[in-house]
Amino acid sequence: MSKIVFMGTPQFSVPILKGIVEAGHDVLFVVTQPDRKLGRGKKAVLTPTPVKKAALELGIEVLQPSKISGSEEMERLMSTEFDLIVTAAFGQFLPDSLLQHPKHGAINTHASLLPKFRGGAPIHYAILEGERETGVTIMEMVKKMDAGDIVAKKAIPIEETDDVGSMFEKLSIVGRDILLESLDGYLDGKIQPIPQDEALATYSPNITAEEEKIDWSRSQMEVFNHIRGLHPFPIAHTTWDGKRLKIQKSAKVDGKFNGEAGLVVHRSKSELF
Repeated sequence: MSKIVFMGTPQFSVPILKGIVEAGHDVLFVVTQPDRKLGRGKKAVLTPTPVKKAALELGIEVLQPSKISGSEEMERLMSTEFDLIVTAAFGQFLPDSLLQHPKHGAINTHASLLPKFRGGAPIHYAILEGERETGVTIMEMVKKMDAGDIVAKKAIPIEETDDVGSMFEKLSIVGRDILLESLDGYLDGKIQPIPQDEALATYSPNITAEEEKIDWSRSQMEVFNHIRGLHPFPIAHTTWDGKRLKIQKSAKVDGKFNGEAGLVVHRSKSELF
C-alpha cells in the first residue's frame, strides 16, 4: 500500500481522489485551495472546495495553504515520509523541493493529450479550437508547466453535443481510470515515462474577460464552438440594446441571411437568429 499526498480543488478531481482511496492506497493528506465566498454581497457564503468536502467525508486530513511555497503546510509535508504526490487541477505551482521530496516524486492528471494544450484551460481550448478529440495525460511533474515525461494517456471523442461541463465529467472519469491503471506499474518501475515532443507543444492559458465576448464576424462553426467552449463557465456574451447578454447555448441552422454579422434577423419566444 502506497502512501500518497493528493492535491486537487474542483469537482473534476473528486472521482480521482475517491478512486485512489478505493484502490487501497493510503492518502495521508489532501491539499486543496482555501475556502472561498460564493454568492453575492451579504448572501455570499464561505464555501469549501469539492475536494475538501470529499476528503472530510473520507476522513482524510485537509491542508489549505493560500500559497504552498514557504507555508506551514509545506513544512509539514516536508517533515513527513510518503511515496508520491498526485495532483489533479490543484491550481498552484509546487516548489522543486516538494516535488523531489517523495520517494517517487509527483505526477499530475492533466485534461489534454499532451504536449497539446498545456496550461490551465485545456478543456476549454480543445472545444474552442474545434478539436474532434481530447483526453487525459498522466505525467511526471517538473518545474516547467505540464512539460514532464508522459506516464500514460488516453483519448476520447468530443461530440458536437458536448460542452465544457460534459467534458469535465467525462475526463474526470477517464483521469481516474487511467491513473489507477498505471499507478502500480509506475511505482514498481514497470512503466517507463516517455519525454514529450517540445516541437508539438501548444498552450491553453486561463480564459480572459475579453475572450468571453462573441465575435459574430467569425464562421458559424467558430461561434458555435465559442459558446459551448465557455459553458457552463465563464459563459460567452454579446451586447443587446447596450447591455451584456450571456449566451448559454446555441445551435447551428441552415439557410442564408442578409445583414451584417451579429444582426438579429428573426426572434420569437423560443428562437433568436
